[in-house]
Amino acid sequence: MRDYLPMAESRITIGAIAERTGLSISAIRFYESQGLVTPTRNSGGQRRFLRSDIRRLSFVQIAQQLGFTIDQIRQQLNKLPDNRTPTQKDWAGISRTFAADLDARIDMLTRMRDRLDGCIGCGCLSLENCALYNPQDKAGLGGSGPQFVLHKQT
Repeated sequence: MRDYLPMAESRITIGAIAERTGLSISAIRFYESQGLVTPTRNSGGQRRFLRSDIRRLSFVQIAQQLGFTIDQIRQQLNKLPDNRTPTQKDWAGISRTFAADLDARIDMLTRMRDRLDGCIGCGCLSLENCALYNPQDKAGLGGSGPQFVLHKQT
């Protein structure tokens, strides 16, 4: 039996939000402690969440899978209104912010995929073809590490 309130109610229980998001109750409590959702309490002290918190917590799950930190996620969620359900326009603002970061990650992943079997610009000069990809260790001028993957080459 589901333990959430009828659709007419604006608030739902922690069990209902767990069922809808696939998160454990302890995970929801953790996200609450991190300021990612802010439930109210009923007269019995039980948490009650906005239905829109389903979307917030779903966003948290996706953003974490994409490698964003709790702090980065919190910064974005803090841009959403607390007093009403976020609109598509509200979510679009967050999307634009994350899009630039995701585009940079996609670009780096593409470079890694394309160069993983060849030179990654580490400056090691140990492969026979390093002289072709990295003559005089030009990658070393950009810093240490895999410069051809970490930074776009011109």
